[in-house]
Amino acid sequence: MPATLIVSPAASPVALGASAAVSVIANLSNQERAVALYASDMPTAYKTTGKSYAAVIAWILQGVARLGPAEVQRSAAYAYGYRLLWLADLTTQEQDQAHQARFPIGRRWDRAERLASAFTMWGDCRMTQAAKDRAGHPQVEGACHCGGSGWIAEYLDPDDPTTRMARNCPGHNPNGSTAPAAVTA
Repeated sequence: MPATLIVSPAASPVALGASAAVSVIANLSNQERAVALYASDMPTAYKTTGKSYAAVIAWILQGVARLGPAEVQRSAAYAYGYRLLWLADLTTQEQDQAHQARFPIGRRWDRAERLASAFTMWGDCRMTQAAKDRAGHPQVEGACHCGGSGWIAEYLDPDDPTTRMARNCPGHNPNGSTAPAAVTA
């Protein structure tokens, strides 16, 4: 397997009918599809030519069979949490190392994300509401600047410690929906 994700001990390739395959894939979020593609035999240099549904479906199913649905969901939540923190320039060294250990081939991860996104946009396999709901719940792997509170202390003026404000953590509190606790520096 090209990935170093944790393989489920009970995972084995399964032969599914077309409707069962669509059902499995529809119950995956876009990020979960990317994780499954990363863990599959998808060629790292694969380029989409037209709408090659059959190959992409086979790779997604293969990745889910290799990792198991629980690991696909867990890895996708960590990847999403990392992406949110990375976009806000808030990743820690521990988070960078955890992401690198989970997805050691950056080019392959990029290809898997792009292909999962393209597959979702093709529109033949919509996501279930459960998959959409899971997609909005990031997880953070490793130490975080917020210390798990969901809020990060920021100083408006570095020379004046009284100008502190709390900013929501994109990984632990992406919507700023929890009330800020006492934020410590």
